[in-house]
Amino acid sequence: MHRFARLFLLVALIAAPLRAQRPAPPAAWTDPALAATLDSLARGFGGTVGIYVRHLGTGAGVEMNADTVFPTASLVKIPILLTLYDQVERGMLDLDARVPYPDTLSYRYVEATDVVGYMVAGDTLPLSELAFLMLSVSDNVASLWIQALVGGGAAVNEWMAAHGFEHTRVNSRTPGREAARTAFGWGQTTPREIAASLVMIREGRAVSPRASQDMYRMLTRAYWDDVALSQIPPTVQAASKQGFVDKSRSEVLLVNAPRGDYVLAIITKNQVDESYQESNEGHRLIRAVSRAVYQHFNPDDPWRPLP
Repeated sequence: MHRFARLFLLVALIAAPLRAQRPAPPAAWTDPALAATLDSLARGFGGTVGIYVRHLGTGAGVEMNADTVFPTASLVKIPILLTLYDQVERGMLDLDARVPYPDTLSYRYVEATDVVGYMVAGDTLPLSELAFLMLSVSDNVASLWIQALVGGGAAVNEWMAAHGFEHTRVNSRTPGREAARTAFGWGQTTPREIAASLVMIREGRAVSPRASQDMYRMLTRAYWDDVALSQIPPTVQAASKQGFVDKSRSEVLLVNAPRGDYVLAIITKNQVDESYQESNEGHRLIRAVSRAVYQHFNPDDPWRPLP
């Protein structure tokens, strides 16, 4: 046998078991029992509800308005994060660099948790800390700052489109998207797409395996843990992002549960209840759905949330 042919055969034999270790994910299929439970929880809700849930190990899941476009609210920070890490990977930005606060970054309302909103022109922060604040406490000023650093909403939208996201877009401060901003606010997405972005990160397919690991770690450090996250055991890790505006409540989470990972996205719009209390109807729905999904996939877990 020619030596190049022998070499090719050797490589093929080595690669074969490696390919065998990475089977294709199971096809998604509707779990009728879970679908009935979630349908009963969403029935009668004062607004539109979108749900996408899928167990990554078995493919079992439920879709409810999964391809309907909803406001992102702060879920938009996941696409911004993806674009940031893509530019870091390509050497365009440096996470260790301290960046000066721009006096051109104006924001009409600063939340109490918006740490960066209390900075003044000339103050600096490491870019990695800005990203942490954007994800952990959902700092809006940090998020707008990073959005500007990566080239604005247009750069984020270009990355999302190039990676197969048809509907997930940044609208705010993005020329040409004024009508979409009026309709959806800062950004827009679907339950399926925002869930897919989290799965992409979990599976190491977002930017690079190393970048995916860094982003996943960051997404496990949420300060806002009193809605969907409150319904899973504190000993179970979950990567998540939360969002809320007057007429919309949303949360996406990827739970590393005892019986296998699952992803869950819940988004509402046109809510009648615009309150900002824990008893908001959207928050109550998200808690109920999160609890039902965890129990369904982990029926032998005795943990129950405290009142």
